[in-house]
This record gives sequence, structure tokens and C-alpha cells, in this order.
Amino acid sequence: MDDLDRQARALRALAPSCGPVRLVAVDGHAGSGKSTFAARLAAALGDDDSDGAPVLHLDDLASHEELFDWTDRMLTQVIGPLSNGRTAHYHPYDWNLRRFGPPRPLEAAPVVLIEGVGAGRRVVRPFLARLLWMERSAEESWQRGRQRDGTELSAFWDDWTMAETRHFLADPSRPFAHALVRECREGYEWLQGPTATA
Repeated sequence: MDDLDRQARALRALAPSCGPVRLVAVDGHAGSGKSTFAARLAAALGDDDSDGAPVLHLDDLASHEELFDWTDRMLTQVIGPLSNGRTAHYHPYDWNLRRFGPPRPLEAAPVVLIEGVGAGRRVVRPFLARLLWMERSAEESWQRGRQRDGTELSAFWDDWTMAETRHFLADPSRPFAHALVRECREGYEWLQGPTATA
């Protein structure tokens, strides 16, 4: 079993992948535990000068109308500035008001995490230092997500699971993962991903 501190040190030691930034994606099915894992990894990436690595949640770039059509926003609002060593400013989507809000900064830190379904998609991969995949089946992940969100979002989940299935059929992430991360009772187990074993 690998501890997050050791993995964080390994990530910090990687060569920059997006300008001066080591961009690390945490991908997996909705409900697989990406947000919780990313928060813990971000904390482990902190040092004496910071509280942790910045995290971009893809829920902030997606919208009701564009569940997966957020790549233009990713490239222009996030990748472009970070690749030039500048703080990015993206407009987070408000899922209740159904509109994009005022800009939010994303620092060009040594390591920046991108968390969400499709974080390791084809257009983003050239800018990634590492792609991590949460190793939990779609069915188990979706069941966890539905239980978390309650029955009032069941119609949204019906639409989401179809959209996610279409996305990963057309643009899979798992085959390109450097590591598969499995949640365990004691923490997280890191397994070599398909890219690392190829």
C-alpha cells in the first residue's frame, strides 16, 4: 500500500508538463471518489509555503447543456495561461442558477490537479504530467453517486450515465492512465496503469 505523501513527492519530482506546471488529472466514473481523493492528494502536495496544490473541478467547466463539451473553455481559460506560467481565470458554472459566474483564479503552482470525469481526455493528455484513474466500476460508482445525491436528482443521473457512457466509448481515459487508484479501508492502493505497463 502506497501512502499519499510518498506519491506526492513523486509527483513533485516529475518534469513540468504545461509550462512550469505539472498538471495531474484524476479521472474516473462519476461517483468513483475522485473529489475526495483529489482533496487528500492536494493536501499531501502542500508544503511550508502552501496549504496544498490547487484543484480544478471539471464540474465548474461543464454545464447542463454541455456535460462534456468544455474543452474550449479548458484550453482557453486554463491550459493557455498555465502553459505561459500565468494564473488562470476560469468562470465556474452555477448548477443551481444555470449560468457561469465571475472568474476564479487557478494559480500556476508546481503541481495543479484536474479532477472530474474526462480529465484525461484526448485533448488534455498532451499537457498532463500524470493521469490517475479511480479504479471503481461504472455501475458501483453510479450507485454511490445516486445514493449521495438522492432521488431528486435521479432524472439527472439517468441522463448523465448515458452521456458518460457515450463519452468514454468515444474518448476513453483508463487505457492511458499511468496509475490506477483503488480506495481501500486503510487509504488508497496505487497500481500500475496501462500506460506504465505498456
